[in-house]
Amino acid sequence: MSSKAHAVGDPGPGSPGGLPNVDARQYRRTCAQFATGVTVVTTVDSDGHPHGLTVNSFSSVSLDPPLVLVSIDLRNAILGHFITSSAFAINVLGEDQEELSRRFSSTAENRFLGLDWTANASGVPLLSGVLAQLECAVVQTFEAGDHTVLIGEVRRARCEAGQPLVFFNSGYRQLK
Repeated sequence: MSSKAHAVGDPGPGSPGGLPNVDARQYRRTCAQFATGVTVVTTVDSDGHPHGLTVNSFSSVSLDPPLVLVSIDLRNAILGHFITSSAFAINVLGEDQEELSRRFSSTAENRFLGLDWTANASGVPLLSGVLAQLECAVVQTFEAGDHTVLIGEVRRARCEAGQPLVFFNSGYRQLK
């Protein structure tokens, strides 16, 4: 008897390396066990209108040059603005900004209405009062499965003291 843990499932025809195909619900439950920070990624369209959405698929990629990635669902209505833009910003939310995360998770047309923000030199919205911000120039976009991955070179970075808003096990959490 092997002491290694393994997933239940039969390899599907043509599965890479003969590995089983994972059930989508099990995949989501498993990934939910990885705690992530919560960000609002923002950009501006060709008419200068701000757009943003809540994203927790964010990662540092490289220190030299400083690169980050965000992953956006292909079905997201504002994805096109990110694909056609030359810049975006990542606004890392603090522990008291769950409402801001929910606002940018909604399908509301103007998520910026009544919100305190400024535009950077490229016109990209920078949200006020966030824990950290990364202003990025788009260097690459590509589709991966059901998402588009944006790779950005960080041109400006700033951070404040505080605790992050965390998403874990399908819910918002705070560090204690």
